Amino acid sequence: MARTNIPEVEAILDKEFKCLNAGFVRLIDYMGGDESIVQAARVSYGKGTKTVNQDRGLIRYLMRHSHTTPFEMVELKFHCKIPIFVARQWIRHRTANVNEYSGRYSIMKDEFYVPTDEAIHFQSGTNRQGRSDEEVPQALRAKVLQLLLADQHQAYGHYEEMLGADIARELARVNLPVSLYTEWYWKIDLHNLFHFLRLRIDPHAQYEIRVYGEAMAEITKKVAPMAWEAFEDYVLKGERFSRLELEILREQLDTNSITKESLEARGFGGREAEEFLEKIAKLKSGGE
Repeated sequence: MARTNIPEVEAILDKEFKCLNAGFVRLIDYMGGDESIVQAARVSYGKGTKTVNQDRGLIRYLMRHSHTTPFEMVELKFHCKIPIFVARQWIRHRTANVNEYSGRYSIMKDEFYVPTDEAIHFQSGTNRQGRSDEEVPQALRAKVLQLLLADQHQAYGHYEEMLGADIARELARVNLPVSLYTEWYWKIDLHNLFHFLRLRIDPHAQYEIRVYGEAMAEITKKVAPMAWEAFEDYVLKGERFSRLELEILREQLDTNSITKESLEARGFGGREAEEFLEKIAKLKSGGE
């Protein structure tokens, strides 16, 4: 079978999606798309046996029922240039294949992440991992940038001095700050990429890694648009409710006007509408 070729994706292969002041994300290769997900789910069928609408319905069914294996048939390989502190958050997603630029073998480039004024915030008083929305005075922002640049310049200058004295690269690099840019090739299947994006484009994610997540999301939409639509509908913009929350909803909701016809008029597929009505019936009965 011929390799999947998606014109919209071919047009952006190797294109740099700029991130932060000096970083980027590039899609350098991919395997499969929506068609590959459908083929994996219908393993006993040949290509072209279903319509586009049926393919979309199947992908949405797989997504809402967490049948994840077919999504693993799609793979994307990225080339990323990222600050080291972002890479250390990113690497926690252990479901990808990674090969990173090595400071043991190569000289690290004199490139550092420098935040914009708008990215400088106070520590949040309610979230130990986050930033507050409180406005930082311009004079303090300027001071922060001055300190960051001074430390980066000094650290890299000392690094160059040690290299000039023929100190081993693996040792000379140890004082370089985590604002230094690194690069890697990162290959992952679509199921695990969706999990990465669910966490990293969330508004609560750190701004710097969110920038990369949003760039990768734009690329992913082109590789598997129907899968992305289902992911957005059922995961990114969906919600889960606890038992107590469902009890409150059951007490408050008037569901009498929800019919299969009204749901299909809103864009639900037939099976999708029936499943939603089953959820409503279960909610009204208290889950019995």
